[in-house]
Amino acid sequence: MIKSIINGHVFNGETLLKDHAVIIDGDKVVQVLPQEQLPANIEVDFDLKGNYLVPGFIDLQVNGGGGVMFNNELTVEGVRTIANAHRQYGTTGLLPTLITDSYDVMRQAITAVTQAIQEGVPGILGVHLEGPFLNPERKGAHAAEKFCVIDEQGFEIITSLKVGKTLITIAPELTTTPMIKRICDTGVVVSAGHTGADYDQTCEALEAGLTGFTHLYNAMTPLQSRAPGMVGAALNDEHSWFGIIADGFHMHPAAFRVAVAAKQQGGAILVTDAMSTVGASDKSFMLDGETIYAIDGRCTNAAGSLAGSDLDMNTAIKNAMKFARVDWTEAVRMATVYPAQAIGIADQFGYIKPGYQASFVSLDANQNVTGTWINGEK
Repeated sequence: MIKSIINGHVFNGETLLKDHAVIIDGDKVVQVLPQEQLPANIEVDFDLKGNYLVPGFIDLQVNGGGGVMFNNELTVEGVRTIANAHRQYGTTGLLPTLITDSYDVMRQAITAVTQAIQEGVPGILGVHLEGPFLNPERKGAHAAEKFCVIDEQGFEIITSLKVGKTLITIAPELTTTPMIKRICDTGVVVSAGHTGADYDQTCEALEAGLTGFTHLYNAMTPLQSRAPGMVGAALNDEHSWFGIIADGFHMHPAAFRVAVAAKQQGGAILVTDAMSTVGASDKSFMLDGETIYAIDGRCTNAAGSLAGSDLDMNTAIKNAMKFARVDWTEAVRMATVYPAQAIGIADQFGYIKPGYQASFVSLDANQNVTGTWINGEK
């Protein structure tokens, strides 16, 4: 059915179009046009009343939400609960993220995501497997006893999702460049994280097909004058992207600003690394038998190590504007266009243009979320 969203300022991913309307047919955008050109016979789905419409936010690292941790609830309903929790903050597309676990659990996670996509659970774009192919020296809150190297069984699991996109975080120094290339050749997006790889090892992985860096700065070798480390490689490379957590805890705002300024446009992507506390009243959860608490927005374990975040994407956008001193439209791109490009779906998502999925966020004058659409459904 053809319907319209009217009387708004539409940021289409490139330009802010004032006093425009968007026409939707089913799950696709048909037309974006000046308000005065809107045909009189088009049904009105929503009146923005002079407020804003932007592409739906895309989050590549979501461990949980709504009181559910993906690791603990590997079901379609678990995935649905997480997506619903983040949707109220403008996230209309996400990758449920499995923190390091066994091969059996990884299979269950992929089965749950497959079923969720096949059943049309709104907003599920694929899966992010953060581990278990990581370095125990940079384990963070991961269970190092579950770490392993990529073998044939691991390769089969990594590449087993047949619907949606798969993102895998690995420590590149613990595998081979032929294995990285082999994984990338299947269409899986490979990112580096929880790793001790130095600058040269990181550059070799980039040449083999690695394209991303998981939560920049955290759990990777730092930038130093004589040893640029993984951070130096991530900032120097002109073709890769990095995820960055704008919560004020995972890095100092000055470090956030330096990273965004140093990277080519499109290379800095906002992620939340959200835990079950986002969209939930309970500000604690279990991770590998350990209780994690979110206190004043900071998630830590008993040892004081950061364990994900209590961050939502709309707050991340506002923080990015403040930390990196970028304008609102660029901060929105960091949560829409750029993540879509990173996982190869920018021909369907990240913009409000004819032919694109009708996934949007409406915002008031203070950039607070007032509504969301996923595939044309409000």
